[in-house]
Amino acid sequence: MEIDDQRIITLISNSETRRQGFELMVRQYSERLYWQVRRIVLTHEDSDDVLQNAFLKAWSNIDTFHGDSKIFTWLSRIAINEALDFTRKQKRALKISTDDADMNIANQLMADDYFDGDETEAQLQEAIASLPDVQRTVFNLRYYEEMKYSEISKVLGTSEGGLKASYHIAVKKITDFFKKHD
Repeated sequence: MEIDDQRIITLISNSETRRQGFELMVRQYSERLYWQVRRIVLTHEDSDDVLQNAFLKAWSNIDTFHGDSKIFTWLSRIAINEALDFTRKQKRALKISTDDADMNIANQLMADDYFDGDETEAQLQEAIASLPDVQRTVFNLRYYEEMKYSEISKVLGTSEGGLKASYHIAVKKITDFFKKHD
């Protein structure tokens, strides 16, 4: 059952009902946020950890939410930033660890018990993962979430024109990736 954003905002605005409002918010948006995060960090376990951290950050900053944007937009910004921070840390760690550096993303996905795609989907995820952070995030939000550029602009704090360029460059790079791996 979908809960109205205004009801959640009313609940989280009152210190006596804040926890109840936050719990409704978590139930309402967990699954969509999980998939946003999963498309960035790729594995189930890491996605769960990142999403939990995002909700902890949202809870600790709940007073900063005043309803100027949609709740999902606000939560998306937090979750995406957490996911991008996680991948940056992971990339730094991989440069140190040669054990993990040899295993490519497609192989990691195919080995993930929670991944239910085929080899083509794994290659698509590998192509997406090879994109720079901003292009990858814009592509995921536009392609999978079907977000409008105006909403992505609010989530990422970037101009719509820049987002359109990033998306089209990302599509070109993904197309080139598949041509190279044919």
